[in-house]
Amino acid sequence: MEGSVLQIAFTAAGGLALFLLAMSMMTDGLKVFGGQGLKVLLRDWTSNAARGVFTGALVTAVVQSSSAVTVATIGFVNAGVLSLRQALGVIFGSNVGTTMTGWLVSLVGFGFKIEALALPILAVGVATRLLASGKRVQGLGDALAGFGLFFLGLAILKSAFAGLTDTYGADAFSGASGISGLLLFLGLGFLATVLTQSSSAAIAIILTAATQSVITLDAAAAAIIGANIGTTSTAVLAVVGATPNAKRVAAGHLAFNAVTGVIALVILPGVLTALAFFSKLLGMSDQPAPLLALFHTVFNLLGVALILPFTDRLARRLDRLFRSEEEDLGRPQHLDKTVLAAPVLAVAALKKELLRLQSVVCGLAVVALGSQAAKPERTRRRSEAAQSLSEAIANFTTSIRMENLPRDIAEELPQVLRTSRYLEEVARQIPATEALRRDIWKIHHTPTSISIRNTLKLAERVVESCLMRGEISQDLDAFRAALEQFESSYQETKAMLLVSAATHVIEVRLAETVLDALSHTRRLIDQLAKASRYLRAADSDEPSDRSSQADEETQLEPSGADDP
Repeated sequence: MEGSVLQIAFTAAGGLALFLLAMSMMTDGLKVFGGQGLKVLLRDWTSNAARGVFTGALVTAVVQSSSAVTVATIGFVNAGVLSLRQALGVIFGSNVGTTMTGWLVSLVGFGFKIEALALPILAVGVATRLLASGKRVQGLGDALAGFGLFFLGLAILKSAFAGLTDTYGADAFSGASGISGLLLFLGLGFLATVLTQSSSAAIAIILTAATQSVITLDAAAAAIIGANIGTTSTAVLAVVGATPNAKRVAAGHLAFNAVTGVIALVILPGVLTALAFFSKLLGMSDQPAPLLALFHTVFNLLGVALILPFTDRLARRLDRLFRSEEEDLGRPQHLDKTVLAAPVLAVAALKKELLRLQSVVCGLAVVALGSQAAKPERTRRRSEAAQSLSEAIANFTTSIRMENLPRDIAEELPQVLRTSRYLEEVARQIPATEALRRDIWKIHHTPTSISIRNTLKLAERVVESCLMRGEISQDLDAFRAALEQFESSYQETKAMLLVSAATHVIEVRLAETVLDALSHTRRLIDQLAKASRYLRAADSDEPSDRSSQADEETQLEPSGADDP
């Protein structure tokens, strides 16, 4: 008895391993064969949630992996290619698409000698893989070989479960019945998906067990519900420590599968009655797999039908979750579509947001120039957040209807765009400036390192003076003096670095790196100086004198600076 049990266990494990290998080969091969086509489909055919559902279902049915589609969708959301609303549609559709595996198993995997189909497909796939020269055709060969292994793995699983039935009898697992039994099998289906990280593998196991009479129809249906919920584990594990957007997509995936799981449990008694009736009517009492595949598809379609109308509301709710400091930083606080109805108020809101953007980039610059620099990854994220805020300001500016504005206020808008552009450039230079602060210790020539530190200190003084707008408006001469001191120190440091590199006091590559970072710092100060004139006027509600603005900016900026 023990020998037969071990043999059955090893056979089942081998069949499952072969099945998982087959799924991996099919997915990877089809992705290579499809090239960029599948990615383009995900990116360009998801303009609304309904199209996203169709696209997600189609791509998942093709690549036979909802996990791969989910991970790709998360990547697109992080890259800004897909919005959260579009991504949710794709996720809903991928759950429908993954039911294709159940149909494939139930309609092709049973009822005839599987090896008769699997071995020729495997042979063709391997031959294509070995003989083809192009990567795409090789990918097709991998997919065909995986398809053949898919059925071989299924045949081995079928053999293992048949041995289990022969050893223990068809009623061996009938003791787990009622509500407790359904919950048990629901948990087993969930666990099988979590352990294999493949709902397709779990469903293949469930359908095979049901076909071999190892478990009853109602137990198999409960296990399929559990497997459907368990497929969210891949997304949840994939976003551990990931970005807030990735976590929102995973949360949306979990919410959808939880809702469809509840729906399936609610309709399960009625569905089981209907399945039993139709199985007898159609003479399919000994073929439960197609009925279970139909059940899997129906409750996922019901879930889509119920949740799809609320996609926008769900996206808004999810958008409030996992808020990061950087996202709050890059989100406008004073700009709102409601103020567009009153353009004068919209311009006032723009000025407030510009002042906030200046405060943000100056704060980041002070940290980057100071002795206690932040971690590079944190600096990069905050810099990108400031750039996102600048982009939001620019988009809002271009949406204001200028024909409804008084001429003097309408003339403010181009300057708002210019100022936003200057501050965005400041934010872009901050990571390089912070890198310079971290790299000073590499320079062992004391006079050169002291000169660099002095230059950064003067740059920090200029940035801090920009935050004290009241003092700047009262004493422009002091601000100009700070800029001139920085420019003079920059030129001295630059000359010292060149001499040190030429005399081999410091390495040439290190000198080039430091010079490049110094140039970024100078550009940071240059762009900040250009933005300061308009922002001082906006902060004090002074009218902008555009006739003298160019002259003023020229006086404020260091000599030799260029526009971005």
